[in-house]
Amino acid sequence: MSWLQLDKLELTEGDIRIIDAITLKVGAGRTVILGPNGAGKSTLLRLMHGLLRPSAGKVLWPQALTQGMVFQRPVMLRTTVLANVAYGLTLQGIGTEERRQRALSALARVGLADFAARPARRLSGGEQQRVALARVWALEPQVLFLDEPTASLDPASSREVERIIREIAGTGTRIVMTTHNLGQARRIAEEVIYLEAGRMLEQSPATTFFKQPQTAAARCFLQEEIP
Repeated sequence: MSWLQLDKLELTEGDIRIIDAITLKVGAGRTVILGPNGAGKSTLLRLMHGLLRPSAGKVLWPQALTQGMVFQRPVMLRTTVLANVAYGLTLQGIGTEERRQRALSALARVGLADFAARPARRLSGGEQQRVALARVWALEPQVLFLDEPTASLDPASSREVERIIREIAGTGTRIVMTTHNLGQARRIAEEVIYLEAGRMLEQSPATTFFKQPQTAAARCFLQEEIP
């Protein structure tokens, strides 16, 4: 059963069509959007999440689902790690003690329990990304959008972020993620959406996509990306 549908979704800027009449249904627990640079992956993710308004077509949610999003470079407030994680809970009107406990619990789950009192902006890039994941995890979203969450991280930090993503998914949160890392996509994806030039060329189970892509464009993409 699909929990997100796109109906002839388009986004244009002037004469340029960035997203070109995409129609699809998302039903998997972990969906990864793949494609070459400039394919429209991040734009499609933002349209799904509602950060961008389509020029035509619709984003349809058959059921009301709470959402969160984590970007490639997270924004850290000029305060402590704990206050950063608690910020979204504050906006939701959660009481002080519950807010503190939920924030501390989220930090523990991402391995940063001992960092609660530190200034968030003094952490490394990988640590800041883990804070961003804790911040959204504390809100317990039903859908989490991730835009290239490890693109600027070293391998060790990337592995830790992947671990956290899998744990979040394990709690029942649906994941929709863009990545340029095929190894990461293989490890995380249950479903792959493949884009080129703003057009969806394939949508299939991850095992099918990586073993037997249906289009020449996808086959070339996979061959070119192999180290």
